[in-house]
Amino acid sequence: MHPDGYMEIRDRSKDVIISGGENISSVEVESVLYNHPAVNEAAVVARPDEFWGETPCAFLSLKEGSAGSVTAAGLAAWCRERMPHYMVPKTVVFRAELPKTSTGKIQKYVLRNLAKEMGPTRKGLSRM
Repeated sequence: MHPDGYMEIRDRSKDVIISGGENISSVEVESVLYNHPAVNEAAVVARPDEFWGETPCAFLSLKEGSAGSVTAAGLAAWCRERMPHYMVPKTVVFRAELPKTSTGKIQKYVLRNLAKEMGPTRKGLSRM
């Protein structure tokens, strides 16, 4: 709370990805990803992009027995049918398990750092 009565919320601002001037809610993208039958856990963070500024980067763990049946390209196509094209994750990273706190909350700051370490995306789709 600022002295003039203005309230500033800081943590949630990182849940908004600004891609080419469009505001993308990472929570909204995650909710679509959770509806995929093979997705066990999903976390979406911003990844730097040379052209758009930022793009969605999805970190996913899959349900047991689904590892061979899902590809990043297939997941992107599935997402395109359910959300606007600009919201579809440009980068998809499959992990056995997402980093969590002792209470089980996904540690997005760890994933944000991983996305930054991957470097900026370039032209075309980047799937990992």
